[in-house]
Amino acid sequence: MEQHYKLFRVRELADNDEDFVMALAATFIEEVPEDAERLKKAVAEKDYQEAYQAAHKMKPTIDLFELGVLQDLIEVQDWGKFTKTDMDVTEPFNTVIAAVENATAEIKADFGL
Repeated sequence: MEQHYKLFRVRELADNDEDFVMALAATFIEEVPEDAERLKKAVAEKDYQEAYQAAHKMKPTIDLFELGVLQDLIEVQDWGKFTKTDMDVTEPFNTVIAAVENATAEIKADFGL
């Protein structure tokens, strides 16, 4: 439990209301993998605006669950926001996707989702 994510800030936000923690975990499972797929497609197609929007949407949840890849996600977001055609975002992008996949699998297992 909590290898690829942390619940400290989630519990703090939820004021230790376990039903609310469960709701936040369910929301993570519903939204973050979908946004990650959107980000994958955007990066592959060099759709800078879409990459920016997907990364920007993911930021608060990635931060809240402390996946440890916020800085990498910001790099990908900025690549899209500022249309950094000369920048290779492969490494930070792969780091973010791996973290999302690991956290998603772990949260599903931990919360029985």
